Amino acid sequence: RQYPIGRCFNFNDWIFRAVGSLYRVNMLILKIGGGETISLNNIADDLKELEETVIIIHGANAQRDKLAAGMNIEIKRVTSISGYSSVLSDRQTIELQFMAYAGLQNKRIVEMLQKRGIPAMGLCGLDAAIIKGKRNPGIRVLEDGKRKMLHDLSGKPVSVNREILDVLLENGIIPVL
Repeated sequence: RQYPIGRCFNFNDWIFRAVGSLYRVNMLILKIGGGETISLNNIADDLKELEETVIIIHGANAQRDKLAAGMNIEIKRVTSISGYSSVLSDRQTIELQFMAYAGLQNKRIVEMLQKRGIPAMGLCGLDAAIIKGKRNPGIRVLEDGKRKMLHDLSGKPVSVNREILDVLLENGIIPVL
């Protein structure tokens, strides 16, 4: 089953709302930001004390930016005409995001949880098509006084595959997305 969800500007906010709207009973949807000052150890310690079922959704922007700097890759940031700031997602940036989100940050969170005896599984939206998306038509920007449409590889999620999440949750495993 796929569950369509309304439009949202921030991917992590969208996932938070999408997953949260699927589950209404004794469920904690924990959104962990991707900033540099987030203490994964403290979060994992707090989760050890919880009895509720948990789904974790995380960011990794700081990790992405560190990778980019270490690989001497420029992150291209743009601001839309409406004032929304985003990263222009070319192939190289998408690869950085895979490394940061699905790799380093995701596995660090899983590691922190498992060190505390909390069973967790790290996944990304591509895994078993947990999250399906639609390519964005483009980003409208003002450049050199002219309106311009920039096209990249970004998109918006349109559905969440609840069946995969249910299998994990029914077996006591925390999904980390």
